[in-house]
Amino acid sequence: MARKVTTQRKVIMTAIAWALGILIFFPILWTFLTSFKSEADAIASPPQFLFFHWTTENYAEVQSRSNYLSHFMNSVIISFGSTLIGLIIAIPAAWAMAFAPTKRTKDVLMWMLSTKMMPPVGALIPIYLLFRNSGLLDTRIGLVIVLTLINLPIIVWMLYTYFKEIPGEILEAARMDGASLMKEIVYVLTPMAVPGIASTLLLNIILAWNEAFWTLNLTASKAAPLTAFIASYSSPEGLFYAKLSAASTMAIAPILILGWFSQKQLVRGLTFGAVK
Repeated sequence: MARKVTTQRKVIMTAIAWALGILIFFPILWTFLTSFKSEADAIASPPQFLFFHWTTENYAEVQSRSNYLSHFMNSVIISFGSTLIGLIIAIPAAWAMAFAPTKRTKDVLMWMLSTKMMPPVGALIPIYLLFRNSGLLDTRIGLVIVLTLINLPIIVWMLYTYFKEIPGEILEAARMDGASLMKEIVYVLTPMAVPGIASTLLLNIILAWNEAFWTLNLTASKAAPLTAFIASYSSPEGLFYAKLSAASTMAIAPILILGWFSQKQLVRGLTFGAVK
């Protein structure tokens, strides 16, 4: 029997949820508002929230100073490319760990997860030297490779969790009907795990889109994504808050829109298998 929720409890929980939502969203809102201020208004004390002289000159100057479309295309290729390659590698790996485990499977999963605990700067020098000697510095393919390797443990772990919720008897029935291993994965397993795969895809696109450490250290200009585009407005001459906010707004807008329109799929995938 479900426990009855009182109106007072609903009101309190709704108020808490709205407060947390506003608290989380406020930095984005403040960045958006600052992008329409002059540099003087951006550093005014006390801060001006809505009552200031609105201007779009920051966006015009950012666009004239930088090639936004080039950085945008680099971000799209790097984030989507690394995520798709990661899925191609991770789906068979997660299948093996979920449906054909060995006594070392859990150790392998923990080892993969432990690689995310190492500070990225600890691996910067060897990776930088490898990229320099291989001619991969400031290339899209180089960033696709490194971001694939960085996010692969998360992709494998998420898919492994989703695959574990699928009854193994269904795959056994497919084998009895003569399905090969490839057909079992492509035509039986993958369609059943679409919500989980979709949420994994979306989450890792966001992670790759927002990755700053490797993109700033392994690129210069040719393959620089939007994270480098933002960083270019922090210079020794000073920190120009209004222009930096305009650049940040232009950089986060595409991924924010993607997350907004795919939020139902994302939530459905993240809760896949949670309710029996």
